[in-house]
Amino acid sequence: MTKKKSFEESLKELETIVAKLESGEMALEQSLEQFEIGTKLYKDCKGQLSVAEKKIALLNDSLKEEDL
Repeated sequence: MTKKKSFEESLKELETIVAKLESGEMALEQSLEQFEIGTKLYKDCKGQLSVAEKKIALLNDSLKEEDL
């Protein structure tokens, strides 16, 4: 079973892939493979951010309720 990467690990790997793709030095097949990996990393990062935003919203709501 593969351990899920942290947001920071995924983002760092995604940044590395983007830099490689932007360099234009990879063969087409390798570029497509890296793009596919990058797409998965992007979706994972986006999902983790969404979860964090929901937690923050809940915490903010609980603070507002305490202020009443």
